[in-house]
Amino acid sequence: MNITDWDQAYQQNFTPWDKGMPSPPLAEWLSRNKLTGRVLVPGCGVGHDVAHLVAQGIDAYGLDIAETAIQRAKERYPQLAERYVLADLFEYRGKFDAIIEHTCLCALPPEWRERYRDAVASLLTSGGLLMGVFFINPEMDPGETGPPFGISVDDLTTLFAPTFDLIESYVPTSAFPGRDGRECVRVMRRK
Repeated sequence: MNITDWDQAYQQNFTPWDKGMPSPPLAEWLSRNKLTGRVLVPGCGVGHDVAHLVAQGIDAYGLDIAETAIQRAKERYPQLAERYVLADLFEYRGKFDAIIEHTCLCALPPEWRERYRDAVASLLTSGGLLMGVFFINPEMDPGETGPPFGISVDDLTTLFAPTFDLIESYVPTSAFPGRDGRECVRVMRRK
């Protein structure tokens, strides 16, 4: 399936990115670090990362462009229903102290990367954090072009350097099965 209609992917249950639980690198990072303030998860899907953040006492909200994903997030986590917002990241307005990135950037065409950077920067308060689990080496079938669209560590640096200061970067020790060594955790502070 050529994924260009995210809502259709959810309606047809073609969601290989949804592993039914929060991102292991995110959970690992949160076990060592504390987030405060309002936190946004763009491209939240059915809301596992948001639910995990809220369970940690974090004021987290999820945003997705796929109506079916947001409906499922509200059904799966009814106590958090008001925290899931149907909206386009590039049109959404608000201010957050941190943004948690996991599978949103890799879902976008590479030519949208600067738009993504500018959108998340506009949603962050000055000095706000962008904590991302970036797909640096997605597994692709022969001839497949994505999504997901991988991004190299060097390209991550180049993309975010104009707007963010790098705080931390590493290949996580925990990952979903099959993603070992294929993701990069980056923590960056908005300038």
